[in-house]
Amino acid sequence: MIPLMYYLLVSIGLYLLGIYCLIVKRNMIRLLLALEILLNAVNLNFMVFARYGRDGFIDPLGHGFTVLSIGFGGCIIAVGLAITLYAYRHYHTLDVRALR
Repeated sequence: MIPLMYYLLVSIGLYLLGIYCLIVKRNMIRLLLALEILLNAVNLNFMVFARYGRDGFIDPLGHGFTVLSIGFGGCIIAVGLAITLYAYRHYHTLDVRALR
């Protein structure tokens, strides 16, 4: 079995990558992808802590939160892509600094 620390390191790496992309990138599509990376880091934490909470027991609450988080994340990304599409049609750019 893979130790808990490895999962946490991957999750922290994903979270830092998502934060880096949110800070540095200017394209709206890339910002939405960064949000999705952050969401995947959180989902990984839910799954890992559901498994490693108690020995021999997998908590179904972590899985339920993950499924709901994936559903809500998909809805949020769909709305974000719709806003991005309308912004591109109106302003002909996806640069968030130019849209200010």
